[in-house]
Amino acid sequence: MGKLDGRVAIVTGSGRGIGAGVARLLAREGASVVVADLGVNLDGSNPDSSPAQQVVKDITDSGGKAVANNGDVADFQAAEGLIRQAIDSFGKLDVVVNVAGILRDRMVFNMTEQEWDAVVRVHMKGTFNTAHHASAYWREQRNPEGHFRLINFTSVSGLHGAPGQPNYAAAKMGIVGFTYSCANALGRYGVTANAISPGAATRMTESVPEERRRSAQAGDERAPENVAPAVAYLASEASDWCTGQVISARGYEIGLYNKPQMLSQIVSDGPWELDKAFDMIERSFRPLVGGAGYPSGQQGGQSR
Repeated sequence: MGKLDGRVAIVTGSGRGIGAGVARLLAREGASVVVADLGVNLDGSNPDSSPAQQVVKDITDSGGKAVANNGDVADFQAAEGLIRQAIDSFGKLDVVVNVAGILRDRMVFNMTEQEWDAVVRVHMKGTFNTAHHASAYWREQRNPEGHFRLINFTSVSGLHGAPGQPNYAAAKMGIVGFTYSCANALGRYGVTANAISPGAATRMTESVPEERRRSAQAGDERAPENVAPAVAYLASEASDWCTGQVISARGYEIGLYNKPQMLSQIVSDGPWELDKAFDMIERSFRPLVGGAGYPSGQQGGQSR
């Protein structure tokens, strides 16, 4: 008995790397999987159907169930076809895992409009497209105990602000906000929505020198397959309690991020006097973000 027996999952970007590791594990645990991958280069060029076909072969040769999809998830109609393929092939859809993405790295002052648009299109629009069509299907099921799952991929690039990836960072943080929104909107239809922040050696990390060095030092710990167990848990029926969260999965560690919360607040009795606002902002906020010139240990709270 697998932990995902009878489940039907779509995994985008699953022709290589983390997505392929996720697809293989879900299938090994009993899920029927749509391996969705356009098969492009890291920058989104030169589509190739063979990566998705190879992962499907790996799964079926091991006794699992899988079909390939080579559509572009950033195309609204193609994403609708992807959802329909899962339902037509396996009779239903339980899980959507959005891993697909590309890179066009550049410092913000050098980045072109096209480099910005291409990355945002794949990551943000692609995630919206699959979520839109899947959630419409889940809503139609009228099953508040459906154990449906939306699992989106974010990144430390957005959570921590990678300097050479403003487009990727913005898209990945946008996905966090989108995931929070989906969690709040779709719970009544039996859907949980969570985000995974992965850490692994992939084609994407090879483009970042610091990440490449880290991967070389860590060896097997940075294998893409190590991200998959956290995804498998979220994809299972056991995870009904978990929604609207960001989960870190890197190496042999799985972590839970906190949600943004207010650290400190200043309050005026009426319209702000500018001098008072300047003074109170510095006194209340600066120590909390490492500013010098004020006593250490001053804590957050509400100040007047």
